[in-house]
Amino acid sequence: MGSSVEMLSEFKEKMLRTFEMTDLGCLRYFLGLEVVQSNEGLFVSQQKYAEDLLKKTGMLNCRKFSTPMNANDKLSLEDSSGKTDPVRYRKVVGSLLYRTHTRPDLVFAVGIVSRFMQSPSLHHFGTVKRILHYVAGTIGHGLMYTNSEELKLCVFTDSDWGGATDDRRSTSGWCFSLGSAAVAWSSKKQLITALSSTEAEYIAATSAACEAVWLRRLLSDFGMKFTEPTVIQCDNKSAILITQNPTMHGRTKHIDTRFHFIRDLVCNGEISVVYCSTNEQVADIFTKALPSCKFEYF
Repeated sequence: MGSSVEMLSEFKEKMLRTFEMTDLGCLRYFLGLEVVQSNEGLFVSQQKYAEDLLKKTGMLNCRKFSTPMNANDKLSLEDSSGKTDPVRYRKVVGSLLYRTHTRPDLVFAVGIVSRFMQSPSLHHFGTVKRILHYVAGTIGHGLMYTNSEELKLCVFTDSDWGGATDDRRSTSGWCFSLGSAAVAWSSKKQLITALSSTEAEYIAATSAACEAVWLRRLLSDFGMKFTEPTVIQCDNKSAILITQNPTMHGRTKHIDTRFHFIRDLVCNGEISVVYCSTNEQVADIFTKALPSCKFEYF
């Protein structure tokens, strides 16, 4: 895959002279990922993989849902609904985890059910089936990367506060888009218990900043030039202030030193953190189960 046919041909000739290999033509299918190349751009999906998963679980012709998770559903280790087959549960959740490679809209819900691999309950498996209902209704969805002269790295970061029922830890979420579609995303429970929403958002922003550093270096190796800071959009003004200077010391002095890495990046001009309205916060989809109207908007 590349933007120049001449460069691709030259690269292939050099590789064929150096290594014993076979030219199979344009990439169409690789490890469950389907790639469709056209004049408009590149579309990556996992439709066949999703169909096979639904067939294995007997849900190919099931009822379709508009969201992967009920907005009011709360999962806990202390569940009295009874136990389910843990081996079957792990197989289905593992398959869904692989499905998230081209479906960032599944990441939060699949991340939640993956927290109960050790001793899943009937309620937990019911939530897994809800995800499958959503997959069945969006089976052809994927990522469309359109041809564009201007590629700009856009970043959104968000966090809930104490959303995990059992330990009250928060979930960080962020996503990076380059051009027309996302290229990196994450939904992950934080390793410490945040004492405020500001702290939770600050930790999430630092996680996104670390990813931004890596992506900037990777894209620089590909020839992309960065003359301005990468802008991270956050919907918490207090967290933004902390990234700029050590304000509110009495309320933030307990925050682990490693999370202040983002301050150095802001000071060095690699990162800039700006305010984004909650209504436009794309990363919200990675931190909580949203109602249908808001989920479909993002």
